[in-house]
Amino acid sequence: MKLAMVQSGGAPRLVRVDAAGQRFWPVESLAPNLPGEMTALIAALADGAVLPEPSGEGEALDQAMLLAPLPNPPRNIFCVGKNYHAHAREFAGSGYDSSSTSAADAIPKAPIIFTKPFTSVSGPWDDIPLVPGLDAEVDYEAELAVVIGRGGRAIPKAEAMAHVFGYTVVNDVTARDLQGKHKQWLLGKGIDGFCPMGPWIVTADELDPRAMRVSCTVNGEKRQDAVTADLIFDIPTLIETISLSMALLPGDVIATGTPEGVGIGFKPPRFLRDGDVVECAIEGIGRIRNRLRKVDVAALRGAA
Repeated sequence: MKLAMVQSGGAPRLVRVDAAGQRFWPVESLAPNLPGEMTALIAALADGAVLPEPSGEGEALDQAMLLAPLPNPPRNIFCVGKNYHAHAREFAGSGYDSSSTSAADAIPKAPIIFTKPFTSVSGPWDDIPLVPGLDAEVDYEAELAVVIGRGGRAIPKAEAMAHVFGYTVVNDVTARDLQGKHKQWLLGKGIDGFCPMGPWIVTADELDPRAMRVSCTVNGEKRQDAVTADLIFDIPTLIETISLSMALLPGDVIATGTPEGVGIGFKPPRFLRDGDVVECAIEGIGRIRNRLRKVDVAALRGAA
């Protein structure tokens, strides 16, 4: 099952999308008794509610209608650093990794967890903002994101997958100069609009998270291409690790890390520039496509 948020009829609507990603049915028409907000619907479905199968032709889905499937997650996005072996090595050798001092400690011994503020979330086709002063070394990171269904604390690995509701695609966009300057990752990764997400959530029953291909292109050139079987710390380990410290909530998002091929892995680095188009795709889910656009600082002040 695919669940999405679309801009239709003047307001965002929670919808069920067909397998081909071409037609949709509003949840409010399929099940008027179920919530019309994504996080609340996830919690209800995880608690045993059932969303009926659609009937009739539904409505045509134009990809431009799609919004981030979780535009307002319950809190910050949980992210995982250096979670593919090849990327961990490329990051350690890039000169931007303040978490390791040598090639010997490039591979982490335990998951590196950080967060991106929920205000960084943007839609699957939205522009990625290039703000003067934050635009010198902007990089891309295609990632599989896990959406939590049933919440819980101290979840053991053996039970972790029962807490997964589904999966989506994110681009963990990063200002590398800020990441290096501040010796931590929040400011470089938490910029508003630096977490494109989508195009929808695919429920866990339809996918094998151990065998999905993650890829990224920039202006049509393939940069990243790996399979989730290459993760250093798998999804059960990540859920066990995070939930030991804090209870996971329905609608929480865990971005599982990015493969080799990011901009800082090239010599010299290949950072994103105004007008570049980044496309992140995951087998079995779909793709997001975002263009880099310069932003007027004065306009940002007016919007604050």
